[in-house]
Order: sequence, then C-alpha cells, then structure tokens
Amino acid sequence: MARLSLTHFLIRCERAKGMDANLRLLIETVARAVKTISYAVGRGALGGVLGSAETSNVQGETQKKLDILANEILIEAAEWGGTLSAMASEEMEDPLGIPVAYPRGAYLLLFDPLDGSSNIDVNVSIGTIFSVLRAKSDLGKEKDFLQPGTSQVCAGYAVYGPQTQLVLTIGHGVHEFTLDRDTGSFLLTREGLTIAPQTAEFAINMSNARHWEAPVRRYIDECLAGAEGPRAKDFNMRWVASMVSDVHRILQRGGIFLYPRDRRDPARPGKLRLMYEANPMAFLIEQAGGAATDGRQRLLEIQPESLHQRVSVVLGSSEEVEYVTRLHAEPIAVH
Repeated sequence: MARLSLTHFLIRCERAKGMDANLRLLIETVARAVKTISYAVGRGALGGVLGSAETSNVQGETQKKLDILANEILIEAAEWGGTLSAMASEEMEDPLGIPVAYPRGAYLLLFDPLDGSSNIDVNVSIGTIFSVLRAKSDLGKEKDFLQPGTSQVCAGYAVYGPQTQLVLTIGHGVHEFTLDRDTGSFLLTREGLTIAPQTAEFAINMSNARHWEAPVRRYIDECLAGAEGPRAKDFNMRWVASMVSDVHRILQRGGIFLYPRDRRDPARPGKLRLMYEANPMAFLIEQAGGAATDGRQRLLEIQPESLHQRVSVVLGSSEEVEYVTRLHAEPIAVH
C-alpha cells in the first residue's frame, strides 16, 4: 500500500479534525523550507556552507554559515504565503513582521533554524525546531508571541541525519514523515508515536556535573549506581549535543533528557530557549504520552516574559520526569 504524503495526511486532518486550511498551508511551507535546508546540509563542504560566519546572534553565540542560511531559507519560504502575522527566530533579536507587499495571516511562527550547530562541521545529526501560535493582533510585536506553550496549535522538528525526517503534532498525537529523496515528498512512516512511561536511558551533558544543583546530582548518581543502587537497574547514557537528535531518540525508544539549570549563574534559569526549543519539544513529548518540566513545574504552563527567555528542561518518559521533579520539590531529602 502506498504511503500517505504529508499533504494527503494534512488534508485528512483538515477534513476529519477541522484543522484550519491556512495552518495546513503553513506546515507545508515549513516542510518545503526543511527540504531546502536538508539539501544544503547534505552538500556540506561541497556547497561551501561549513565553518563559522564570524558573526554572533542575539544570544552572543558565534553563528555558523548554515545557521544564517537556514534562517534565511525559512524566512523567504514563509513570509509571502499569507498565513503569518509575524515570525521570530532564535537567530534574530526582534520579531520579523510580514512585508507590506504581502498579505498577513492568523498565525505566528517561531523557529530555531538549525539546532545543534556545534555538530555541523563534524557531520553529526542536527535539526530545525518550529512552533506555531495564533496571532492575537496584526502588529507582530514581541508581546504577541509571549503565550504559554499550552497555546501552541502546532509544533515540530526536522532532523537531518542518514534520513531527513519531519516530526510534528497539531494536538492530535505525534507523527513522523521521512523525506523520499527520489520524489522530494515527505511520506508518513510512523503515526501516533508513544513514549513508554519507564526507561533505563538518560541524556545529559556530564561535563557540567560539578555545576548541577543537588537534585540533579542525586538523580544521576542513582542512575550511575546501576542495579546495585537505589534504582535497582542499569542505565545507559546518550548525549548528541543536539536537542533535536536527543529528543528524536526518546520519541523512538523512550528515555529522559535533562538540560538543567546550574550554579554558575544563579540569575539564569537554564540554557535552552523556552519559546524556540523547550515549548515545541514539550508539546511533542506530551502528545506522545511523556512529560516535560523545568524541574519544578510543567513547561507548557510557564508564562513567557521575553522572546529569548531561557529555561531548565527535563522531558521524556513520564515516570522518570515525575521522579526528577519530586526530587526538586523535596530539597531536604536531597544529599
């Protein structure tokens, strides 16, 4: 039996679930941009896109050439279609309004154009993350974007690995599409992804262990103690240094991902961006039956205060996430 194309799948959702036709068009637009980015990533050194651009983004991070290119590809693909009121990118300080020459739509698009930039030059999987909100006005100002993650109408990511895959939710489960390089179409390869509530695999950057707060140190120590420890089972650790890749693995086979706050800068609640990374991934994880918190509260219920707000992230298999969250709520019991 022939596989459903992304377009066919979305039309089915439009008819069966009442999805807005303009949201369908927006998702298809993002998918086209993803295909273009995938081609650029695949060309690598042959396309002259590797290495640093010798510029910095609003976060003060050094940009790669592909960061800038991916950002431009998404903007150029989405700005003229009439589905958006404005866009916001991790690579830009302020929201980008739709040019006056083009019609404005009812949605806001947020994106991390190329997640895992440190992996670009070593040919390790990277990706694109995106989130869609309803526009509350046609002004496209920062305050219009400051909606909690529960307000998302769509979220997804693309992972550029041995295959290019697009994973998305419109609030009715999580679905995976794989790019058929022969036809140029995204085809449905898994429908209704689910995450087992228990796991024996965790993802964390162990090089930061000396900076972690006590609850996270306790949790990882218990995992490392293995079958002889309090968890009474052996854990595996995985870490790709690309949130897309680590979350994609969890959606495929379960696990827990942690990027916690640490003690180096008490004023900074975490490294990952709430609007561009944490919220869309939390939406996907919850739709697959998992859980996502900042160690203390549900990520999707955090009220954003700024467009580039950072946050601590703990997400994945629900029972494991709930356990880590309990450790944060019981500081007296932590040693």
